[in-house]
Amino acid sequence: MSVSVFGMIVAGRLVSTDFQAVDETHFVINVPEADNIRHIIVFLTGSQPLPDNTAAGVYFSWPEPNSPPTWIYLGFLSNSKPSAVFKVASLKHGSGAATVPSGLVQQFSHNAQVGIAVEPEVQVAGLTPAAAEPSTVPSFVEFVQKMLQNFVNYATSFSVTPAQMAVAPNESYVPLSVVQRWYDNFQRRLEMNPNFWKS
Repeated sequence: MSVSVFGMIVAGRLVSTDFQAVDETHFVINVPEADNIRHIIVFLTGSQPLPDNTAAGVYFSWPEPNSPPTWIYLGFLSNSKPSAVFKVASLKHGSGAATVPSGLVQQFSHNAQVGIAVEPEVQVAGLTPAAAEPSTVPSFVEFVQKMLQNFVNYATSFSVTPAQMAVAPNESYVPLSVVQRWYDNFQRRLEMNPNFWKS
């Protein structure tokens, strides 16, 4: 099977069809600068149909430098369903508890991978996509965590070193360590009691 059978679209980027063959039924493509990607579209290019009675399982992974990749099943493609949109925003690194907001650590490039496994249709039909699995975190707690992280990321996006700072006499300044301490404290209290803010 030719690797140009598959294509991928990330919003704001060119179409990618450069999947690399791992073997006859497994293909992978790197997704550079994947930190801010919310959705991907994976599709059959139409150059060649999938073999009869097979489907292409689509998987997502954040490769870790010191461990083997963990593949998360997103869904599938088939000759009768040649394209699909997959939400990957919730599959970020260690998509559970992030103790440090991304704005407070050094920003660097993060690459993800999309993998495709051509498998028997019956086998693929029995898999449950990651997005369909129920969340173990109550939606309110998840909302608050996202809101906190958004605030911290926003506040830290304005950070400058003392050498870069233009002192304005009418402005107040807050050290980033104070924002980090507030975030850690709020996160800890939220984990201990999601309703602590009501008292």
